[in-house]
Amino acid sequence: MDIHSLRKTILTLLACLFCYESVAQRIVCDETCNFADASTPVKEKGPGYAVVSPVGRSAVAMIKQAPRLETLEGKTIAVTGVSFMTSVTHPEIKRLILENYPSAKVILLDEIGIAGPYPAPGVSRKQKEDFQSKLKAMGVDAVISGNGGCGLCTPKETGSCIAAEYLGIPSVMIAGPGFADQARYTALNNGVPVMRVAQYPGAFATHTAEELIRNTREILWPQIVDALTSPISEAERSAGIAGSKGDIRDDAFYGTIDEINEYFTDMKWSDGLPIVPPTFEKVESFLKYTDQKWDETVAVLPIAHRNATVWQVAVNAVMAGCKPEYMPILIALTKGLGDPEFRRTLSSTHAWIPYCWLNGPVARQLGIDSGQGQINEAANISIGRYMNLALMNLCGYYVKQDRMGTFGYPMSWCMVEDEAACLRVGWKPYHVRAGFGLDESTITLGSTLLWGNNMAPSTTNPKILMEVLAWDISERSQFALGSGRQFTFRTVLMTEPVAAILASGYWSPEALEKDLITASRRPVKERAFANYYANPGGAKDGGQFNLRQYQGHIRKDEGGRMTPTPQWYDSPESEQMTIPTMKEGMTAFIITGDSARNKVQTMPGGGYATIKIELPENWDALMGELGYESLDSYQ
Repeated sequence: MDIHSLRKTILTLLACLFCYESVAQRIVCDETCNFADASTPVKEKGPGYAVVSPVGRSAVAMIKQAPRLETLEGKTIAVTGVSFMTSVTHPEIKRLILENYPSAKVILLDEIGIAGPYPAPGVSRKQKEDFQSKLKAMGVDAVISGNGGCGLCTPKETGSCIAAEYLGIPSVMIAGPGFADQARYTALNNGVPVMRVAQYPGAFATHTAEELIRNTREILWPQIVDALTSPISEAERSAGIAGSKGDIRDDAFYGTIDEINEYFTDMKWSDGLPIVPPTFEKVESFLKYTDQKWDETVAVLPIAHRNATVWQVAVNAVMAGCKPEYMPILIALTKGLGDPEFRRTLSSTHAWIPYCWLNGPVARQLGIDSGQGQINEAANISIGRYMNLALMNLCGYYVKQDRMGTFGYPMSWCMVEDEAACLRVGWKPYHVRAGFGLDESTITLGSTLLWGNNMAPSTTNPKILMEVLAWDISERSQFALGSGRQFTFRTVLMTEPVAAILASGYWSPEALEKDLITASRRPVKERAFANYYANPGGAKDGGQFNLRQYQGHIRKDEGGRMTPTPQWYDSPESEQMTIPTMKEGMTAFIITGDSARNKVQTMPGGGYATIKIELPENWDALMGELGYESLDSYQ
């Protein structure tokens, strides 16, 4: 008897024993308890399941950190960072160091720079290496970095501390409430067991200069000194880095469905919704739909740099309620999760929502929906749920820890491009425009800051429709008011009737994009006002510039020029000073959704990752066993 057969036999005996105990307990209760009668049935415990863990193992080795300093006297201290009012807090930190330790030397940002986000293990990044070279050349003894006040800037500023710790230089990170844990986990994910954090009392951007200085002096300064001079305790060093080193297929828990769900939620292995228990046998049933071995690495995924194997893909797929035959799609999706163009925005407080769409015959063969209400169909929902669970268990993204959306995140979803509609209107599907063959199957990962509030154009003129779309695009920029980066990625979803009108005037999405780039412009006054008063992480009220001066800054830096006033602006001016809002290659046009409706949805967000779906050699035979038509029928 092999080990797997033995395992199944043991589980069967355990289940029988469990049932026997339940029945025996019921009999005893009926005979001895006053309340056990026909009208008060005793609640029986449901059957139990042995389940496996969905979490990938870390691929990062922990470093041995250097001892903290005995004193700051006579030390060279780098105070660095570019985020959230460092122009106010950091000069005050320098003043406090020199006031309390006159023989110390302080190096500020303009001399030392920053390391930026710490790169994945084995990845070289010039910015980090240049920063470390300067630390060594300048004889730096300690690093103070900050200010972490958002989901993207906190890992960026923590990178300078991590770079220092790898050189044996003690460090401390400054972060606001809610971002201290993110700084600690960012360091832990990159091999630094203990990241000391000085926590600022509030949101940096909401405090006046006087409040920032007072809080730096009274709240941050004592924490900074303690962080750099008190020894690291064994409790600090060991917290959070223990983990199982056994077989990843070993049972992690045994219990009823309710107990499993409670345990998985407590362990942060679940998103809180009910899961399908990932039993060994259930997980194993997914492995026949890939030619890869169960322990083969699919990807090492940031931000926790976890080794995601085929086995763990299957575990999370079971939990999400996916069908086993979705396995090739999910393996491709998992590979895409590590793509920097896709994932760079995911920790932001602005809540980029990850989603994906499918192209090619496999989606049609498996019946994954591309029509009205598609993201609510069972197949599409389960793939989106897998994405949500994989971000937690395989990548290490957790709400309130690494995914810092101020108001939270909707569930990820999956769509499918309607390629028959593409061919009817005469446009190539997205994956073909991305360089794949028409009969190849792909999955594309993206993210969006917006969902819903679509547009229903009421014109059959392709030129006017393009202008309406250009207006919509100019209004859908990065962050509310378009106060973030000038250019952002956008996915434009359109139904077949809209695409047909556009295709009558534009032979390809690329031709459409060219005219949209010309037409989709924004008045400099609007852009300047938004960026001046609502620039995330920027200087309050524009810093050293007044609003009129800031308009000149926008005009110069963002390509402002006089252009004809768009007709949607009811203005007596024939021309306006405007800036472009689109750049070539940053917009994905997808034909999908209800083919009976004239709808357009513009979704600004992050970049894309398109991955080919690899099928096992015996795919046709496997599909035949399940009752699907052959793949050739959908090509």
